[in-house]
Amino acid sequence: MSDFEKKYKTIIEGAYNIFAENGIRNVSMDDISRSLGISKKTLYRCVENKIDLIRKVFAYVKDQIFIRMEEMKKMDMNAIDVLLEMSKIANIKHYNINPVISFELQKFYPQVYKEYFDSKKELIINYIKNNIEKGIKEGLYRQDLNKEVIAHLYFQKIEDIHKTDFFKSENFSFETVFKVMFENHIRGISNQKGIEYFERQKEKLNFNI
Repeated sequence: MSDFEKKYKTIIEGAYNIFAENGIRNVSMDDISRSLGISKKTLYRCVENKIDLIRKVFAYVKDQIFIRMEEMKKMDMNAIDVLLEMSKIANIKHYNINPVISFELQKFYPQVYKEYFDSKKELIINYIKNNIEKGIKEGLYRQDLNKEVIAHLYFQKIEDIHKTDFFKSENFSFETVFKVMFENHIRGISNQKGIEYFERQKEKLNFNI
């Protein structure tokens, strides 16, 4: 990795952490350079402006999801274990991100939001469809599943539960809502063998609602 690539990676990851903690709208390029301990000249060597920085930060977020998914393909896990592992990551990531970010991105940077949303949607939907195919082959999921519809429903549920008002209106934590949604998903697509396996794994991992 070249010096420029290292600097670029440091800036994008650093900006991601700053946005995650403070939101997007009220963070200036001056704030970014000051927080990262770099000059604005160095910052502008890597990005053209704030919108370009935001676009690259969210491309980075999507790339991290993709990298983790690719890593999971190489691990010796069945379809249910893969989803359980992804559920743990989803819980951790949520608590590291200010929930205002999605709102601000959609309201103030709609084109960047659309690009990020569309690419993330395609990535996750394809991943869920592949997971369904894997689970069917392994004899853990039902044979009669409409993988296209299920994958779209799963993605939409994930998006819905990340909306701030979803928790505040009923005083539910993200973790509780996610676990209920996740368990309903697993039970809905699994056959008896899959449900029995999930119950055993649930107990081992302390995945209790």
